Amino acid sequence: MNLAEQEQGRQQLTGDTTAVTTVVEGTAEIGDARDTARGFLESVQALHGLPVSPRTMGTVQLVVSELVTNARRHAPGPCVMTLEVSGGTVAVTVWDSGSALPLILPPDPARVGQHGLEIVLAVCQSFEVHREPVGKRVRASVALADDPDGDAVGPRPM
Repeated sequence: MNLAEQEQGRQQLTGDTTAVTTVVEGTAEIGDARDTARGFLESVQALHGLPVSPRTMGTVQLVVSELVTNARRHAPGPCVMTLEVSGGTVAVTVWDSGSALPLILPPDPARVGQHGLEIVLAVCQSFEVHREPVGKRVRASVALADDPDGDAVGPRPM
């Protein structure tokens, strides 16, 4: 950090990554996971001076809620959530011990429920699922800031 940045009280990230990891053990802690996401993004703004749009704040909390809920619902034991800011995006990664990969159903307005991953895919820039030696890791990325033209940043229509 240079002297000018010290005087402003802001630390800039240059090619670095900042992250937080937490263990979620019960369904009651899903709300705590959302709170962790909000607190982490607020600290990214305050400590690192990175822009986090209100849309991003809500989107990341939604993604955290969906991914952690799925992990708690479909896998035994706790799950581990990591939030990582790098290169203008925040990645939400959730590991759980379940071996079954998430099932992403096609859009169906007549279906009641099971739209969580459909929503996550619609609001995220990327979505990945990786098998691990034990369990799986699901990772979704969201842009920190909206497009300068005011458009939401997310996947582009094909």
